[in-house]
Amino acid sequence: MNGMKWTAFWPALPASLIRTMFLIATSCIARPAMAQLAPPPAVMVADPIPHRTEGVGPFNRLILRGAYMIDGTGAPARGPIDLVVEGDRIIEIKLVGAPGRIEANRRPEKGDHEIDMSGYYIMPGFIDTHVHTFSLNHLQKTPTDYILKLWLINGITSVRDLGQTFHQPAWLLDIKRRSERNEIAAPRIDVYPFFANVPHPFSTVAEAKARIRDFKKQGVDGVKFLGTPTNLTVAGIEEARRVGLHTTIHNDQLQVSEGNIVYLAEHGLEAMEHWYGLPESMFEDRSIQHYSNNYIYDDEQDRFGEAGTLWMQAAPPGSKKWEEVMDTLLKRRFIITPTFVPYLASRDLWRVIRAPWQDEYTLPALWDYWRPNPLNHGSFWFDWTTEREIAWRENYRIWMQFINEFKNRGGLVPVGDDAGFLYNLPGFGFTQELELLREAGFTPLEVIRAATQSGARALGHEDQLGTLKIGMKADIVAIKGNPLANLKLLYPTGTIRLNQQTQRTERVGGIDYIIKDGIVYDGQQLRDEVKAMVAKQKAERRIGPGVMPVAEQ
Repeated sequence: MNGMKWTAFWPALPASLIRTMFLIATSCIARPAMAQLAPPPAVMVADPIPHRTEGVGPFNRLILRGAYMIDGTGAPARGPIDLVVEGDRIIEIKLVGAPGRIEANRRPEKGDHEIDMSGYYIMPGFIDTHVHTFSLNHLQKTPTDYILKLWLINGITSVRDLGQTFHQPAWLLDIKRRSERNEIAAPRIDVYPFFANVPHPFSTVAEAKARIRDFKKQGVDGVKFLGTPTNLTVAGIEEARRVGLHTTIHNDQLQVSEGNIVYLAEHGLEAMEHWYGLPESMFEDRSIQHYSNNYIYDDEQDRFGEAGTLWMQAAPPGSKKWEEVMDTLLKRRFIITPTFVPYLASRDLWRVIRAPWQDEYTLPALWDYWRPNPLNHGSFWFDWTTEREIAWRENYRIWMQFINEFKNRGGLVPVGDDAGFLYNLPGFGFTQELELLREAGFTPLEVIRAATQSGARALGHEDQLGTLKIGMKADIVAIKGNPLANLKLLYPTGTIRLNQQTQRTERVGGIDYIIKDGIVYDGQQLRDEVKAMVAKQKAERRIGPGVMPVAEQ
C-alpha cells in the first residue's frame, strides 16, 4: 500500500468486502483466508468487561457437605462426601457415610463457609476446548461479557479460544490475565491464535516459522492452523513443536487435497478440530472429494450441503483403510475434538432454531446474524432440503462410529462446541455436545470424563484441572440431581419432570453452583444476568416475548 495509512484506506472498502473479511478472520469454521487486507485498530470499538461483582470467596476453608461426587476420571459416583477447599485448592475429600446416612463423627472440622450439598452431584468444572471469544466489534455484535457468562452458566470454567479479533492475541491475552486474577466473571482461557495469511501475509517457510516465534513471544498457549499452503502449515507445526506451543487444525477443503490429517499428524500435528481431513485420509477409490460440477466453495449451501456426503465417500467402518488410519492416529497419540454440535442444524434445522433456550438466552443481535444471508458465515439456509438432512444423518452415523471407536481404543476426545454460528448458542452448544457424544456411544461417565479430564489433558493442564482430587484447582460444578441419569439436567433451562407428591409437572435442573479458583458463583444469579441482557436488547428494539423470527429478513 506504499505506506498509506489503513485509516485512510479502510472506509473506502466496499461493505461486502468488509463483511467477508470479518468472517474469514473470526470463525474456525469460516471461509479460509483469501483476502490479504486487515482492519486497523481504528475500527475496533470499546467492549468493556465489567469488574466482577458476582461470586463469593475464595475462603480460608470452604466445605461442600454431603454431596455425591463424579471425579472426572471415569470412576463411578461416590458419596456422600465432604469436600474441603482452602483458597483455590482441594485439600480433603472425605467419605462421611453411605447413601441416606451421614455419620457426624466422620465429618471434617468446621469451615468458614459451608454449603449443604444433600442431593447434589458435584463434578470438575467443564472444559470447552473449542470456543471463540467474540465482542461488539464482530459482525454479531455480542458483548464479550455475555459470551463469558453463557459459558459459566453451563458449568464451563476453562476454555480454549481458537482464533479471534483478526488473529491479534493481545486483546484476548488481556482477558486471559484478568480472568486469572479473577477480576472478571469468566472461565480461565487458553489462547490459540490463527496461523493464517492475515493480517500480515507470508509466503515462505522462514516467514512461517517467524510467525510462530512471534506468537510464542506474545505468550500464547498454542496455534490453530487454517487456510495456509501445506508446506507453510508443516513448517509452522514443526516450529511450534520446537518452541513448545500446542497445535491443532481446521483442515479445510481448500488445503486438504495437499495434506490430509494422517500426513499432518506424521509431521507432528497434535490435534484436529471437526472432521475435515479425516475421511479424506480414508479415500480408496478417489483422491479428492467428489464435488458437483457447479460447486462453489464460497456458496456455503454448496459447501455444507456436499460436506454431508463426505463420510460416505470414505472407506467403510472396519475396512483395512479405516483400521490403518485409526491405528496411525492412535500411535501418534492424536487428539480429536469432533465438534458435533455446529452441524446439528444440517440434520434437523427447525429443532435447532426452536430450541427452548433461544427465547430467553439469545440476543436479538445474534438472530440478526443467523437469519439467511449469503454474506454471513453459517447463515446459508435458503433452500435446505429434507434430502440434505437425511444425508447429514448418515454422515453423523459414520462419523460418530469413528469417534466412538477412537475413544474405545484409547484415543483422546475432549469436548468443544465451536458456538456462535448456525443457531449454536455458546455454552448451550457445549451441553448439546455432551448429548451428542452420548448418541455416538459414549457412556454417561465417558461423557463427563470427556468434558473434564480429557479436556484438561488436551490442553496440557491435567496436573491442575479436570478431576476432583486433593491438590487440584477448586473448579467445581454442583447440580441438584443425577446428571448421569439425565444429561438434560445440565442445561440452564433444565428439563420437565413429574412431581410424584403433587402430581404436577415442574422444571428442574440447571447448575446451581459454579466454583472457579475457590470462588463460588450462584448459577441462578448468572442466569438472571444473561436473561436481563437479552430482555434489555429486546426492549430497546421493541421486540415482544417469544422466539425471534428466523426465516425472512
